[in-house]
Amino acid sequence: MTLEDKLKADFRNFLIYVWGRLTLPKPTQIQLEMAEYLQWVYEKSGSRRAIIEAFRGVGKSWITSAFVCWLLLKDPQLKILVVSASKERSDSFSIFTKRLIHELPVLKHLIPRDEQRTSNVAFDVAPAKAAHAPSVKSVGITGQMTGSRANVIIADDVETPKNSQTQVQRDKISELVKEFEAILSPGGTILFLGTPQTEMSLYNTLRHERGYMCRIWPARFPSHNKLVYYGGALAPSIVKVCTEEPERIGTPTEPTRFPDEELEGREKSYGKSGFALQFMLDTTLSDTERYPLKLSDLVVLDVDQTQAPVKVVWSSGAQYALNDIPCVGFTGDRLHAPMMVSDKWADFQGSVMAIDPSGRGQDETGFAIVKMLYGFLYLVESGGLKGGYTPENLQILSMMAKKHNVNAIIIESNFGDGMFAALLKPVLFKVHGCQVDEVRHNIQKERRIIDTLEPVMNQHRLVVDKRLFNMDFNSSDVPAYQLFYQLTRITRDKGSLGHDDRLDALAIAVAYWVEQMSRSTEHSEKDHERDLLEKELEKFMSNFGVGKPGFLGLSRPTKTFDRQSMSGLSKKTFVVKT
Repeated sequence: MTLEDKLKADFRNFLIYVWGRLTLPKPTQIQLEMAEYLQWVYEKSGSRRAIIEAFRGVGKSWITSAFVCWLLLKDPQLKILVVSASKERSDSFSIFTKRLIHELPVLKHLIPRDEQRTSNVAFDVAPAKAAHAPSVKSVGITGQMTGSRANVIIADDVETPKNSQTQVQRDKISELVKEFEAILSPGGTILFLGTPQTEMSLYNTLRHERGYMCRIWPARFPSHNKLVYYGGALAPSIVKVCTEEPERIGTPTEPTRFPDEELEGREKSYGKSGFALQFMLDTTLSDTERYPLKLSDLVVLDVDQTQAPVKVVWSSGAQYALNDIPCVGFTGDRLHAPMMVSDKWADFQGSVMAIDPSGRGQDETGFAIVKMLYGFLYLVESGGLKGGYTPENLQILSMMAKKHNVNAIIIESNFGDGMFAALLKPVLFKVHGCQVDEVRHNIQKERRIIDTLEPVMNQHRLVVDKRLFNMDFNSSDVPAYQLFYQLTRITRDKGSLGHDDRLDALAIAVAYWVEQMSRSTEHSEKDHERDLLEKELEKFMSNFGVGKPGFLGLSRPTKTFDRQSMSGLSKKTFVVKT
């Protein structure tokens, strides 16, 4: 068997050959495993759709450039398209590939002829027959891909921190890569190489929603409790060490190139979350820190229209997990029923509707109805209405306020400068009389929403009617419009959500109750101080033999609650004896 035959038979042999010609150290174990996986995907896998996730610096792009050369060595008629996040990066890939063809003796016969395309960004190999598509072409993910044709598409780091920061950007990338299927020739192969930048990574979407295979190589051997987070995609060699050699857990997977000292330095430089994402490929920590609102912090309960239990106790136990309703949270985020529900029920102490108006564009008029009982907030209604200020929408909101005996309606006035409230009142008062207030915000929306909801949810004080999860899930085919999708995807970054109308309405309603309960607490503290003062005064008078406690004729304060105006959460009446 000739050298060329050996190189064609096994990509690992070719990689060793290339590394030697470039005077690089011999390929590491992980690099050889990646080479083996690339060949298996191309030659033996059924779907020929795959993702390689490996930590930064392992050499993914160099290995794949060598893979392109190996494919052309085996079949010079192939058409290969290289796509990266930017045109510059994809051009660098194709330039390096072209240099390999010129510098490796075994590839000399592939050097383009004078009459062929020879540019760095689109070139032919000598044996290639005349065709519209070049042998190798590079393009940025937002560049002109329409009209291209390819047998192999290689997406090299199409996801970066810059283009995946917001949900709008992530959705855009997700749509752009769908074009690959239109470009790909029948029987072709699509390969993604990269490092996930967020829990909502494109690579996770490809795995879980579009059927792509995936192989992951982290920088250290992960602990046993982390294995499940990789969803069965860890490289077999990594899994084997974790299960058969537990003493190696936490040690480097590439000890020759990335020893402990090197990884420790990178961890200090990147920070804990950055290292977990860029080197351990563990998106769960990033999810915890970037996406603070979790469905698992909610209490899910069948909520009555007029009453609720006086106390519910939340639990994260697996036995309380609810698997019969849709959960749109991230991996590991689950919905839970309460571990204890009080036998004693009482009427709600108040009901408020919040509305986040919109115009006639793509946004919705979001609304939420939240009721309160003894410090627990109950979300009983939520949704979004298209069409802005239409009479139909105003009627729907009015009837909903009547159905839930709403005491107050809070309207976001930033949009339309109070016009929505002016239009709603005439329709509302025909069916249900209640207080209508407006609120205006002047701080960043994302931070306001998180700062409002996170403390309440962390204390497990927000109870959600169970039926709302199915209603919300089925309300729109576009997840971005769903309340619980918005809740789990919001970050403190400006513009992190494409649509936030329903979530904003929920935050407005919760903020109203938080403020009311805060006022009630302040009044309670004043009452306590008054009681102490009265006791001291009675004690002083008693010591001097002047009358008995209560001689001033003051009775104990009687607490009342004005449910109509919602302004009397802490109102007190003092009766003076005559």
